[in-house]
Amino acid sequence: MGRTLRSVSGLSGDAATAPAQVYVGMGSGDMATSKGELLRATAVEEDTSSLPLPTLLKPELKHGKKPLFDLMEAIREIKVRTFDPYDSFCVYLAMMDRKWCSLTFLTSICLILFLLGSYAAYEHFRRVDAREDNEKHYVTLQVEASNATGRPIPETLFGIFFEEINHAGAGGLWAELVSNRGFEAGGQIIPSSIWPWSIIGDESTISVVTDRSSCFERNKIALRMEVLCNSSGCPSEGVGVYNPGYWGMNIEKGKKYKVTLYVRSTGDIDVSVSLTSSNGSLTLASEQIIALASEVSKWTKKEMLLEANGTDDGARLQLTTTKNGSIWFDQVSAMPVDTYKGHGFRNDLFQMMVDLKPRFIRFPGGCYVEGDSLSNAFQWKKTVGAWEERPGHFGDVWNYWTDDGLGHFEFFQLAEDLGAAPIWVFNSGISHHDQVETARIMPFVQEALDGIEFARGDANSTWGSVRAAMGHPKPFGLKYVAVGNEDCGKKYYKGNYLEFYNAIKKAYPDIKIISNCDGSSQPLDHPADYYDYHVYTLAKELFSMSHMFDKTSRDGPKAFVSEYAVNITDANTGNLLAALGEAGFLLGLEKNSDVVGMVSYAPLFVNTNDRRWLPDAIVFNSSHLYGTPSYWVQQFFTESSGATLLSSTMEGNSSYVEASAISFQSNGSDYIQIKAVNFANVTVELKVKMTGLDSSNTKASAKKKKVLTSASVMDENSFSNPEMIKPQESIGVMSEGNFTFVLPPYSFSSFDI
Repeated sequence: MGRTLRSVSGLSGDAATAPAQVYVGMGSGDMATSKGELLRATAVEEDTSSLPLPTLLKPELKHGKKPLFDLMEAIREIKVRTFDPYDSFCVYLAMMDRKWCSLTFLTSICLILFLLGSYAAYEHFRRVDAREDNEKHYVTLQVEASNATGRPIPETLFGIFFEEINHAGAGGLWAELVSNRGFEAGGQIIPSSIWPWSIIGDESTISVVTDRSSCFERNKIALRMEVLCNSSGCPSEGVGVYNPGYWGMNIEKGKKYKVTLYVRSTGDIDVSVSLTSSNGSLTLASEQIIALASEVSKWTKKEMLLEANGTDDGARLQLTTTKNGSIWFDQVSAMPVDTYKGHGFRNDLFQMMVDLKPRFIRFPGGCYVEGDSLSNAFQWKKTVGAWEERPGHFGDVWNYWTDDGLGHFEFFQLAEDLGAAPIWVFNSGISHHDQVETARIMPFVQEALDGIEFARGDANSTWGSVRAAMGHPKPFGLKYVAVGNEDCGKKYYKGNYLEFYNAIKKAYPDIKIISNCDGSSQPLDHPADYYDYHVYTLAKELFSMSHMFDKTSRDGPKAFVSEYAVNITDANTGNLLAALGEAGFLLGLEKNSDVVGMVSYAPLFVNTNDRRWLPDAIVFNSSHLYGTPSYWVQQFFTESSGATLLSSTMEGNSSYVEASAISFQSNGSDYIQIKAVNFANVTVELKVKMTGLDSSNTKASAKKKKVLTSASVMDENSFSNPEMIKPQESIGVMSEGNFTFVLPPYSFSSFDI
């Protein structure tokens, strides 16, 4: 566009109507007229877009004594359709004679350019604000606020799903620092790999192999270390082996670590057990094992408590000696003393679960339960008893070894510590690549019955006594079991399922049984208390699925949405877009909680060094963690389980808005909570109209506002910026009857009234 100049503000008659004329006031005192002396500049009436402004002006100017003041007067008088600092500067140059090119003149130029730039910025933001105001959309949520017309939400609606995936347990929640502590990961054929153990020294000073000499019947592999130093002796730092843990051990100054190992030798031993820096150059804690040959001729358990004198989140455990001879090691463990209640759970990861206030925990899988082959499926009986006697197994779905320190007992302990109902998922006789015929399924059925007895049997029962011997004589409160995982389409699933169902209901009629088959669109053809529903899809698709259970039959078993998430295509490693799609879906499940009984996100954890599945709720390494936006969305629903769903309807353009209303009690006070997700790049004004509200609650009251949003829907949290996307809370006061809230573009909000 050409820079078209308009008439002076406030003039009338010929002066005001003269084509493209500019009138500039000249100052004050004897130099001024009623409008100041005028600069009349005639502009070209044709297309001016290619001409610089100075060429358009023909000045007739009498110089005053105050050019800066004169210019300010001119700026106040000029109206420019398209305000441009360059134009105004050109006007000023046109006004000035070259004799003003002095320091004073240059100073005034700088000041004026600063003022013009500031004004231009102001105009820009004013116009942006005005545009955004024009783009604001309006939605009304009509809420029947009386609990009498509301519907109770199940006590167990929102919980968590823990699967051994992404090193969630081994190298994660389970605080054991040593990886492959029993040397079993390399397999039973010897000599086998000892990875991630490594040798300290070289072939001339040490030889390390595995053999089958362990004293533990279920895990026979042990490590034999031959020290071969010559007549001049071993290096002063010794030779031996070290274990880096799971991508580094987090050792913190002042904290204590319990190291346990089994050792034997044909001679006297002098072994240094040390926690060191990642390259072994700095010793953080150390203790010696000194023993005569007669004391260690048989397998001997050694325990020591090491207190760190330094911090290193990439530390390692070393076993070294300067003494020649043969030494065997087995079942080497290093555990922080500081775990949750001493139960072995890493404190910070455990707290992230606590903060979700889960009402249930589903475990241990997932595909981890099935196995790629049945031989590598999770077998609970091999995971109970003393940790030294657990053989461990290779999880062939997620392709890593677990020592099974986090076993059947520990999962039930975890549920109890969380105050969450345990939901045990067991194998249905089916893996990803093989399955047992129904005629031969009874050993698997008995395995399930024994696993239930382990949890629920009294201390004198066969398997209840094993639990009691592990330190928990009181039974665990197991009320839910799931028969298999994602197996409904397999040939023998339904036949196998019925065998499990009938046997369990006969022995434990109160236990609720979960089928793998989907009953959301048509009735199941077999008995069940719940049916399992999994969904991983795009953000927009998941958001649109908020109404998928609206038309589901209200009769029959309820849905257990045990796995949901926006997939990696949209979510990358966990962004705001994914979280908002999930938020809309969860609001729909909350409103359909008469047919949806339980809900959990998947997966819960990921060790950033082994991302087998993306995205995930909680990301961690050996020492740090953060929640993804999907994790923070789940925190919006911590008050929903056991609350009352209030009847609500939406009016206006709500295709990109989902909202719900609940009432709940907290610390003896009653609250109404409005949750709303805005899945569009527009500002939405949400007006909440309530009926049935107690008159005492319509007056001004404090409210808590919580908003999850960011500058871009593709934003993600990270170790460098772990709280980039996190709910922002504020406390405000609402005037009487004014329940109007602003939903920022692409946001999830809640309002406690």
